[in-house]
Amino acid sequence: MRRVVVTGMGAITPLGNNVNDFWNGIKNENVGIDKITKFDTENFRVKLAAEVKNYSPDECMDFKSAKRMALFCQYAVSAATEALKDADINMKKEDAYRVGVSVGSGVGSLQSVEKETYTLFNRGPGRINPLFVPMMITNMAAGNISIQTGAKGKSINVVTACATGTNSIGEAYRTIQYGDADVMIAGGTEAAVTQIGIGGFMALKALSTSDNPLRASIPFDRDRGGFVMGEGAGIVILEELEHAKRRGAKILAEVAGYGNSSDAYHITSPAEDGSGAARAMENAVNDAGIKKEDVFYINAHGTGTHLNDLFETRAIKLAFGKHAKNMYINSTKSMIGHMLGAAGAVEFITCVKEINEGYIHKTVGLENPDEELDLNYVKDEGIHIDVKYALTNSLGFGGHNSSLLIKKYVE
Repeated sequence: MRRVVVTGMGAITPLGNNVNDFWNGIKNENVGIDKITKFDTENFRVKLAAEVKNYSPDECMDFKSAKRMALFCQYAVSAATEALKDADINMKKEDAYRVGVSVGSGVGSLQSVEKETYTLFNRGPGRINPLFVPMMITNMAAGNISIQTGAKGKSINVVTACATGTNSIGEAYRTIQYGDADVMIAGGTEAAVTQIGIGGFMALKALSTSDNPLRASIPFDRDRGGFVMGEGAGIVILEELEHAKRRGAKILAEVAGYGNSSDAYHITSPAEDGSGAARAMENAVNDAGIKKEDVFYINAHGTGTHLNDLFETRAIKLAFGKHAKNMYINSTKSMIGHMLGAAGAVEFITCVKEINEGYIHKTVGLENPDEELDLNYVKDEGIHIDVKYALTNSLGFGGHNSSLLIKKYVE
């Protein structure tokens, strides 16, 4: 098996439109949640979201290219541009057919769906935008990144709901491991803060109806009432170790393990005993060839819904047994909401930064854990500690469970 390392990262988030701003926001315990500005919420019970702020695609693409991309694609291309720059990859010096893309979106362009459905019923089918379909479909994030960067290798779009970003990075990891590429541009993207997006999740009773931004996304708290919709993109550059060393790349971390499972239980609820998520974590640890006791930190899926936080806690206990009490567990969603298909990718970036800086961030807003939620959720303040391994979880509607194990790079 070939070793796979992280050499670049890019992000568009509710806390900042690059990795540095995002990470500083995390360390400062900023909350990127506020009143929804993208549409009038008068008829909506949900009033808050974690929107991307002050975003412009101008630095990464020309006007014509941007006009042909839906917002989720713009976010992805912008984050990919930053990641490639961070990795110092010059595509002119690479074999383009050995550079691939694995970027997914959970839902694609709901903006395009809304707009063209309105056009259909009010102006007729003849007035539908000819680019409606290529702007709507989820694979266009990967497609546009390939077009904009010149990457000609394997290009895939993994769609596993809220596990999309994690699966996309995991599949990129496997692609390099097995020799199908030397470099992969990988991650997730989403832009679902729309009337139909908020309305749909609101109808499902999955969203928080709190009007207090500081008490809306509160994973593991007994007063949690649902997740807060977030948006943005997280893209990382994965690279085969020897390829990275030959070109003198800075190595940020190593991807050590990848695990998956399916609950085969319910379309929205995780398995009540946590068995599915537990198996994904166990598979990732086993894939890395380490002991469970070597892992002391988990970046949880931690959505702030009643069932997820309870069942994920059960899963951690099931997977790690008594060792679970020794672990630090946090939720980045406490500050940036739930970015759906982008969530796992941005949380992967968080783990890499935590490994690099020896700092595990606080779960902001957590005040009163539930009785059964009795693990260490980093409630009071961030922890300065050497982080050798970080395990990150993503659990998607349909029962998709995915875990990645990230390791501090050692020569």
